Amino acid sequence: MKTTLTLRLLASLALLFACTSVLAKPALWVVKDADTTIYLFGTVHLMPRDAGWHDAALEQALADSQTLYIELTDDDPANMAALVLRYGMDVAHPLSSQLSPAEAHRLDLLANKLGVPGGMQTLNVMRPWLAALTLAVTPLQKAGLDPEHGVDKQLKAQMSAAGKPVLGLETAERQIRFLADMPRPVELALLRSTMRDADMGSILFTELIDAWKAGDVDTIARIGNDDMRQHEPKLYQLLLVQRNEAWATKIATMLQQPGTTFIAVGAAHLAGPDSVQVQLRQLGVPVERLP
Repeated sequence: MKTTLTLRLLASLALLFACTSVLAKPALWVVKDADTTIYLFGTVHLMPRDAGWHDAALEQALADSQTLYIELTDDDPANMAALVLRYGMDVAHPLSSQLSPAEAHRLDLLANKLGVPGGMQTLNVMRPWLAALTLAVTPLQKAGLDPEHGVDKQLKAQMSAAGKPVLGLETAERQIRFLADMPRPVELALLRSTMRDADMGSILFTELIDAWKAGDVDTIARIGNDDMRQHEPKLYQLLLVQRNEAWATKIATMLQQPGTTFIAVGAAHLAGPDSVQVQLRQLGVPVERLP
């Protein structure tokens, strides 16, 4: 299946996934030496309230871990709203003025069809990257999917309730700037791709979440990584490879401290030829997938 640029970006950042009911056993890896154990687990950030994905191996790994790392911990609504205002709004350059009349009309129709609050008036003051994500997110949220039920949020709540520290690998500002710092032509390409294939989103997300729940890393890589690597290599390097390299270096450093740590990052970062596991092996750190 050919994925759209927007959905490839969402998958690579692991920001948005839908959910279906299949027997869940998401993939879990371990890195260890004589006195240190580090678990690696892929997350999805948008889930329905009743999604079930825990299994015995995962629960044991969480119980054994003293610390949880997730991608970011400063994603409270007030901070995210401030960052969106700072990096995602552009009142001086209406979005419709950056599109052809036909594209602007198509965007207006899509905004109404997908139920974007405020319709075209809302999108018109957004930068293209934010408008694209808004088009992708709105129907999923209307379907009952909620970031507050995401895997990372649930893991954070579980570990916090157990009195264990939860730390962030990045900050919310850094994550938003991965998109906000894109050149404007790339932003517009992202928006146009979203507009072209707006009806494909639910199909792709369903396939992707099924793969995640089944631990099918090859399918995650095909949907989340392959198309972007082939068609948008600069974005692939920025959104996946560079971050995976940085996280692998951090994980290798963590091995110098004794104890057990659980690291949960977007599932696409743990799939494909440039995954965190591949980067670790290149640093001489063996990684084992648990059965």
